[in-house]
Amino acid sequence: MQLSFASEEILEIVQSKITRGHTDAKISGIAGLESAHDGDLSFLGNLKYRSQVPGTKASFVLVPEDFEGEPGDNQLYALVSNPSAALGQICSRIEQQLWPKPSPGVNASAVVGKGAEIAATATIGPQCVVESGAVIGENVHLQAQVFVGRNARVGSESWLMPGVVVGAECEIGSRVRLHSGVVIGSDGFGYEFVDGRHEKVPQVGSILIEDDVEIGANSTIDRARFSRTIIGEGTKIDNMVQIAHNVIIGKHCILCAQVGISGSAVLEDYVILGGQAGVAGHIKLGKGVKSGGRAGITSDVEAGAFVNGYPAIPYMQERRIQVLQRKLPELFKRVAALEESD
Repeated sequence: MQLSFASEEILEIVQSKITRGHTDAKISGIAGLESAHDGDLSFLGNLKYRSQVPGTKASFVLVPEDFEGEPGDNQLYALVSNPSAALGQICSRIEQQLWPKPSPGVNASAVVGKGAEIAATATIGPQCVVESGAVIGENVHLQAQVFVGRNARVGSESWLMPGVVVGAECEIGSRVRLHSGVVIGSDGFGYEFVDGRHEKVPQVGSILIEDDVEIGANSTIDRARFSRTIIGEGTKIDNMVQIAHNVIIGKHCILCAQVGISGSAVLEDYVILGGQAGVAGHIKLGKGVKSGGRAGITSDVEAGAFVNGYPAIPYMQERRIQVLQRKLPELFKRVAALEESD
């Protein structure tokens, strides 16, 4: 990664109005506070690392607006409301330099079906397949080996990375980012046990991915048995997440790695699920529900609740139980001693 930013450029990107100190160094890298050297940019994104700021060798440091302290020689502090978000703005600029979008057009090795509509500003990469009736919107970027099925739609400014599959009849909104290996529209896991056999139930519904959704590598979203599986606007999904048929996920939810959501579950807006959490089918998680990692959620959860454990219970109750469990061996010894004394 080759970077070269003057401090004035960075201040313009993050819109910092208040600074302390000065640096003539060109910013050529990004590093943590302890590992940074001259020419690096660093940031205080978590207050538990506050004590590392005075000793950092970074030339440019993003700090909160209420930060107290003075920079060293040839060092600049930029005061911003959210250092982590400010770093994100800088990384966005870097990303544009590292992975510039290629010129619009359809690669000669791509296969485009009859009646497919591809916007003139879209980019269709090597060995992509766009089946008949599919619609590819303005400024869409399909990287290598992306498959877009029959009558599927991909909205404007969306970016589908190598190996993404979008099944037939599925709809992708605008500014959606699908990482490598994502599968949208795999069959829902539906069977009926008939006469001693598992008979497949056809999954004839579709999927709607609303605007500004991002889905991590190798995550899978099953098409509905009927109607639609829905992922709401602004929701962010980590790697290796499984979402089953007819699930409805609200707006601006966060699903961390290896979360699994069973069929017909409903997550209202702003739900956050920790890594490896599991959600049973046909239940509802209210607005703003949070769960710890590996929680097993087996029944409805009211809006705003914070749950953990298996089966999931209120977070603080689960923490108290964990503390008490560690005391059980000693408690059993005491009970055994009392019984012997009798």
